[in-house]
Amino acid sequence: MGGGVPKQFRDWGGVPLLRATIQAFLGPGMPPIAGIALAVPPDYLEEVRSWVLGVPTWVVVGGGTRQESVRQALEAAQVSGNMPVLIHDAVRPFPPARPIWQAIAALEAWDGAVLAEASTDTLKRVDPEGRVLATVPREEIYRAQTPQVARLQAWRRAFGWAVESGFEGTDDVSLLEAMGMRVRIIPSPSSNLKLTTPEDWVRAPQR
Repeated sequence: MGGGVPKQFRDWGGVPLLRATIQAFLGPGMPPIAGIALAVPPDYLEEVRSWVLGVPTWVVVGGGTRQESVRQALEAAQVSGNMPVLIHDAVRPFPPARPIWQAIAALEAWDGAVLAEASTDTLKRVDPEGRVLATVPREEIYRAQTPQVARLQAWRRAFGWAVESGFEGTDDVSLLEAMGMRVRIIPSPSSNLKLTTPEDWVRAPQR
């Protein structure tokens, strides 16, 4: 994103983007939240710990990778039982309620669930020189979003296994997949966008 300020702490409708994303999860129609675990840069630790969010909140310094940050946040969550846990990008401020409810419900039969957008593009597989090797059926391709959902014990087991084995996933449910767990796609709209570039920031409607 540039500009020196981490994008999750840039102003978004009068509050840091991270806080706006949290508030979206606490809004009408969303599943009830028992607690929130956050991994943040060390320079923002005290600021985030001062936020009053209305639910139990645990804030830790993030790790050197996204995966390590998520693992540390999971360890910090002081919750009991085996409740569903949603892992979400701080820079996706438009979480869609209906797919999230569907992802939680999917845990009755599946080990995990991931919100994802069906590809609408024709996809090509290429070699290192750019030569087209094949056209990939787009019906088989989804673009992963967040939240990604599993029960607490499954997440902790998967992240612990990743440390022991040295596995580095490209997203959270890839750890579950690597362990042989069953993960279900939950179709989700393109409005659940991730603010990654300055262009995203300009196009997205601030609330």
